[in-house]
Amino acid sequence: MTAPTIGFIGAGNMASSLIGGLLQQGVEASRIMASDLNEQQLADLARQAGIRTSSDNGELARECDVLVLAVKPQVMRAVCQALPRPRKPGQLVISIAAGITCASLARWLGEDTPLVRCMPNTPALRGRGVSGLYASDLVSAQQKALAEDILNAVGISLWLEQEDLIHAVTAVSGSGPAYFFYLMEAMTDAGVQLGLPRDVAERLTLHTALGAADMAVHSDVDPAELRRRVTSPNGTTEQAIKSFTKDDLPGMVARAMEAAAERSADLSRELA
Repeated sequence: MTAPTIGFIGAGNMASSLIGGLLQQGVEASRIMASDLNEQQLADLARQAGIRTSSDNGELARECDVLVLAVKPQVMRAVCQALPRPRKPGQLVISIAAGITCASLARWLGEDTPLVRCMPNTPALRGRGVSGLYASDLVSAQQKALAEDILNAVGISLWLEQEDLIHAVTAVSGSGPAYFFYLMEAMTDAGVQLGLPRDVAERLTLHTALGAADMAVHSDVDPAELRRRVTSPNGTTEQAIKSFTKDDLPGMVARAMEAAAERSADLSRELA
């Protein structure tokens, strides 16, 4: 089978990272296209990646086997409704826009459109992303595998059986990097209060976070067990954990993530 042509409508950071990841995975530049209203952004992308670019979304809709919608949620309706019909037969559409449901996309693109909805996160810009994926009933097994390959170019992807679970993915991984950044801020500030120079406190914090995440990802036990293993009775770590527990850190995290999931659901209703 001929290698599919993949088109990106929107050439911002996430699209650029996906394109870079696909090229690193061996996808030929001639099989990738991108369109955007920003001509300078397109010129930069064409120069850096060697892909084909266009200011006409319709050109991509007519040529590409896979259409990745990487525009802001607020303009998604207008972008979709402006695409020509018919598009390329059997075309798979992947949306990485937050809050836009498959039902809305189907209304704007046509009820016969195979759709994959994706919630990526910003570490994809470093090739360390994680994405939650949901496929509509019209998506074939081959198309699911293709969507997974595209998102795996910048990290890993996990399939969801229910579309509503996208809200939970948003709360856990979509918004999740900010939670860790916030904790890094707090740990750095606390280190400074304990007398460390800020640059030292920051490097200690960031590399501790990096090392802990690496250990957790590659361990054969869960994070709870890793925590227990480094928490010696009557030791320094135990005192910190007791303080976190007293202040109800698990409850704080649960409430924060519930608020994120609720806002994700609100956005879906607002953008429908």
